Amino acid sequence: MTTTETGTAADQAAIAALTQKVIAAWAYGDADSFAGVFTEDGTMILPGVYKKGRDEIRAFLAESFAGNYKGTQVTGRPLEIRFFTPDSGVLITQGGVLAPGETEVADSQSIKASWTVVKRDGSWHLASYQNTPAKQQLPKPGTH
Repeated sequence: MTTTETGTAADQAAIAALTQKVIAAWAYGDADSFAGVFTEDGTMILPGVYKKGRDEIRAFLAESFAGNYKGTQVTGRPLEIRFFTPDSGVLITQGGVLAPGETEVADSQSIKASWTVVKRDGSWHLASYQNTPAKQQLPKPGTH
C-alpha cells in the first residue's frame, strides 16, 4: 500500500488531536475515554501486551490506572502523518510516560508509536496502536 496526499488540513489536525485525547484521558485516569478513541474492534499493542476491542483496552487501562500507572502522565507529539486513502492513514509519534513529579520522559520510558487511523462517520479513530521503546536496541540474535 502506498501513501497519497489526500489528507486535508482539517483531517491532519483531527488526527493529530487524537494524541491530545489520549493524553487527557490518561491524565484523568479515564479508561472509558481512552478506549473511546479506538474503533470498536481496535487493537493496542505494547511491549508484552496485546488487547483487541474497546472492552479489552478499557479493562487493561482501568487496571493500569489503579495499579502501576496510577498518578502518571503521558506525553507525545506527532512526528508525521501519512494518508493511505482519504479515510485512512498512519500517525507516527514520539513520547512516553512521566512518573509523578517528572517533567521529562526518562530514556527507559521513551517510546515511538504507530497509530493506524481510520475515518468513520466523519470522525477519526484508532484502528490500531503499537509502541516500542525508543532507546532500546534489538538484541543480537542468540543472546538474551
